[in-house]
Amino acid sequence: MLKLTIFKTINAKIKSRIMKNLVVLFLLTVYSVAGFAQKADKIVGVWWNEEKTSKIEIEKEDGKYIGTIVYVIPENYENGEPPKDDENPDESLRDRSLVGLQILDGFEYDAKDEEWVDGEIYDPKSGKTYDCYAWMENNDLLKLKGFVGGVRWLGRSSEWYRTKM
Repeated sequence: MLKLTIFKTINAKIKSRIMKNLVVLFLLTVYSVAGFAQKADKIVGVWWNEEKTSKIEIEKEDGKYIGTIVYVIPENYENGEPPKDDENPDESLRDRSLVGLQILDGFEYDAKDEEWVDGEIYDPKSGKTYDCYAWMENNDLLKLKGFVGGVRWLGRSSEWYRTKM
C-alpha cells in the first residue's frame, strides 16, 4: 500500500512538471510569433517618397503589404487637381489621379533576411512597373530597390522617410 501511495505521488509530480513545461512552451511559441509579426509590420505607416513630393501609406492586405499614394504636395497640382497617371502604358488609365493610386503590391516579409520581398513598385513618372524589395535602415528610414529581369543589383534604389498624414 505504501509503494502504491509513493507511486501515485511521483506520478502526480511528473504530470505537474509536464503540464508546466507545456505551458512554458506554449507561451514561448506565442511570444516568438508575436515578435515576428511586429518586425514584419514595422513597414506599415505613412512615408514620404525620396523627393518629398508624395506620401505613400503602406498597409497589410490579405497577408501582403501594399502601398498607396495618399497625398501629393499642392505645388504639383494642375488646375487645382492632383497630377494624373499620364505616363501609364495603358491609355485608358492615363486620366486617373495619382492620389489613391496603388504603387506597391505583393510584398511579403522574409524574417531571415529582415526584408520585404517579392513585391512590385509602379513608377508613375515613367509608367513602368519593377520587381522590388525593401528593408528598414532604421524605424524611420525605408529603403526600396526596384529592379528588372530578376537581377537585384540591376536596378535603382530609393529612400522613404516615415511621416504622418
